[in-house]
Amino acid sequence: MEETIAGTEAAQIPKQRGDSLLETAVRYAAERHWDVFPGTWLEAVEGRHRCSCGDARCVAPGAHPARADWPALATGSATVTRRMCQKQPTASILLPTGRTFDALSVPESAGFLALARMERMELTLGPVTLTPDRRMHFFVLPGASVKVPDLVRGLGWSQGSLDLVALGEGDYVAAPPTRYGSSGAVQWACRPTPANRWLPDAEELISPLAYACGRDR
Repeated sequence: MEETIAGTEAAQIPKQRGDSLLETAVRYAAERHWDVFPGTWLEAVEGRHRCSCGDARCVAPGAHPARADWPALATGSATVTRRMCQKQPTASILLPTGRTFDALSVPESAGFLALARMERMELTLGPVTLTPDRRMHFFVLPGASVKVPDLVRGLGWSQGSLDLVALGEGDYVAAPPTRYGSSGAVQWACRPTPANRWLPDAEELISPLAYACGRDR
């Protein structure tokens, strides 16, 4: 679902292919004003890619925080982002939630169903990522993690009955083109553009997302 944008707008958004991890991280900070921090990275060990954390059973190899104090490291400064990422240019790009945005995480199948429904409803979307572990993250205004439980109950669903998770303060998402081991790279299902710089509120997306997650159970 990657869209092509011509003209001057194309230079103002993060590229999905072609840029290095370092340059892409700097773009996120400079152009979207997102807080960014580098995470773990992939290392070649006996012909296989392993996570730099050293855990052979790592569930998100090369795509999770490398330090426990990562919230303090995250920065919206492009200069500081470049300085941090230069220490390990292949480190994953991680974006903390609960600051400039929260994220609504749903299974990939439900996410695509919701996207089709949102298009018919003519809803304005923010950026949406698609991860190799088959999750989609819909970027929304901060505060979603507090609102979502009540919003879901208001739609008639019991808490925990849907695979719909709100990521807020203390959480993070991996940003394109971060790779999950040999599983592939995080991609944009809906890319950041000047048109979606202003994010929707969770209330605007919760109905189609809950409906899609209910169908996907």
